[in-house]
Amino acid sequence: MTKTILGIDQLDVYDFLFRGKKIGLVTNYSGVDSFWRENIDLMMQRGWLLQKIFTPEHGLYGCPDGIRVENLVHPQYGMPVISLYGESRTPSAADLQDLDLMVFDLQDVGLRYYTFLYTLTGCMEAAAGKGIPFIVLDRPNPLSGNLTAGGCIQPAYVSFVGNYGLPVRYGLTIGEFGKYFMQQQKLELDYRVVPMQNYDRHMFYPDTGLLWNVPSPALGSFESVICYSGGCFAEATNLSEGRGTAKPFQIYGAPFLNMDTVCKRMRECVREDKVTFRKRAFVPQTSKYAGQVCYGLEFAPLEEDLDFIPVMLQFLHIVKELYPEQLVLKTGAEQENNLAALTGSKDTERFLEGELELDELLSIWKDGRRRFEIQAENARIYR
Repeated sequence: MTKTILGIDQLDVYDFLFRGKKIGLVTNYSGVDSFWRENIDLMMQRGWLLQKIFTPEHGLYGCPDGIRVENLVHPQYGMPVISLYGESRTPSAADLQDLDLMVFDLQDVGLRYYTFLYTLTGCMEAAAGKGIPFIVLDRPNPLSGNLTAGGCIQPAYVSFVGNYGLPVRYGLTIGEFGKYFMQQQKLELDYRVVPMQNYDRHMFYPDTGLLWNVPSPALGSFESVICYSGGCFAEATNLSEGRGTAKPFQIYGAPFLNMDTVCKRMRECVREDKVTFRKRAFVPQTSKYAGQVCYGLEFAPLEEDLDFIPVMLQFLHIVKELYPEQLVLKTGAEQENNLAALTGSKDTERFLEGELELDELLSIWKDGRRRFEIQAENARIYR
């Protein structure tokens, strides 16, 4: 296997873009090269003028999901670490004062509701407003660039977990997404991507030969990212999505479920050629139902190209049918992780209420993705 060469692996080649510039770096603990050396250290060792660090959700070191992160001072280098998941989600004009260059280096997961996307767009807009050039050190889309899935976000449900007409699974690297964003918003910005080598759009993360780079605390494996596609819908319910267990987004359940009944129903409607599952009782240590026994299912992908979204929809439909009073859906506009915001429209609610069949829902979503896929082609770097 020929190992993929990351953007961060090529700092020597692209030294001319960075040397002598006062740099603001958007990153967290996922900002490592293919040997797991931190980008901050690599830049400082080269004598580059790294001035400020900006961090997304989870901060520099990995705070839990949704927790507000405060500013701090880097313990080794003494430079400001500015949180973009605290008082503000975009850099202020004062934050960018005296910077000559903004650099973005984070491991994305290829799913619309992952907030690193919107940290990127906020930073790009802020840099454009100040006339500051912007460079993305590109990284793989773990779910490949060859598959899209789920519905596109509708304008009425835009939020910090969904925007810019994206489907749930959008099939672009973070560098390509930046190009797509510029095209959609007609943003005038000096934007550049340091592209990967030995990488193409058909590759899943295991195909890159790289060590798994944990993007956030609940996505500790490639398998968890596969199941996060669709599994995130559970965050809009009172079901545990496995946070606080060893397998977040691969385990789902609640104290009120009968796992034998749910498992039997799932086996009647879900093919197990690309995914398998089993009954699973579990006790989350944090998040929903912390310290309580939950009953549900554990899922394991059998193929890299599994589309987990229909599997999760079947699971939610069965739970809704069996427990119409106990299953609670977050549907209010005041909640950022309500079902429409995560799925892109009200169509999933219609499906769960029996107004749409699964095939009808998936067909609606497929029709919506066609326009996105045409537009996305213009942003592609990898073929």
